[in-house]
Amino acid sequence: MAGIFPLDKKKEALAVYGTDEEAHPGVQQILKMGDFLVGGRISLFDRPAHTDFLEYRLDPKQTRELFQKKNWKRVVAFQTRNPIHRAHEYLTKCALETVDGLMIHPLVGETKGDDVPARVRMECYKVLIDKYYPKDHVLLSVFPAAMRYAGPREAVWHAICRKNYGCTHFIVGRDHAGCSKPDGKPYYGSYDAQLIFDEFTPEEIGIEIYKFEHSFYDKKTGGIVSFKTAPADADQFSVSGTKLREMLRAGQIPPPEITRPEVAQVLIEAMREKAAVSDKS
Repeated sequence: MAGIFPLDKKKEALAVYGTDEEAHPGVQQILKMGDFLVGGRISLFDRPAHTDFLEYRLDPKQTRELFQKKNWKRVVAFQTRNPIHRAHEYLTKCALETVDGLMIHPLVGETKGDDVPARVRMECYKVLIDKYYPKDHVLLSVFPAAMRYAGPREAVWHAICRKNYGCTHFIVGRDHAGCSKPDGKPYYGSYDAQLIFDEFTPEEIGIEIYKFEHSFYDKKTGGIVSFKTAPADADQFSVSGTKLREMLRAGQIPPPEITRPEVAQVLIEAMREKAAVSDKS
């Protein structure tokens, strides 16, 4: 039904994000909106103009046609707003073992200021796929949306979007689309984005959800494991985000158990460029 409706910002924030705290980046966006919403039929006159990632900007119709051309009947999608580290590589390859193709579908719309820029992330994805993935079974395409950081509700939206792109399966890992409060505490539980799918039938969602637990490098077995597959005496190897950023800024390649060296090199170069620009200004 077409019409103009008043926007209850607090009600929308609580319904979408589960909080009305102004520190939440999604709530901040709602507060910046006007006081009314306009609803009705949408007609497209001109598409938004883009100059970046043009060869990777595939519409749902195009990805569906491409999957059919490749004879991919079962396709799993991986949503990401970060460079893919070794644990993410592990879970995408686990999922790929059960389907015909993997669509790595990074979000390239607006994100928080401390997220890695889309331009840099795309270089990370390309070098990783080139070196470590089977190209005949992987498609890199961009998702032209902004992050909402809505946790479980955004996970459902992400899944439905990927169904529209023609995917049959969707990966949901730990803390999907989550974010933290100023004190570092998360707004959502680590697996809330998985639990929310229990509220729907497969027919309602229309896409099968692959739920993955936290994965890490185990020194004892010499590989990536999750809490489901790790031995009782697993020796978890990890590097804090702070330490990882310090190493990259210093031009140091992090341990290969954490990230591929080619990906690290892309991030190091990006940090050097950013530092050089800051020095000039």
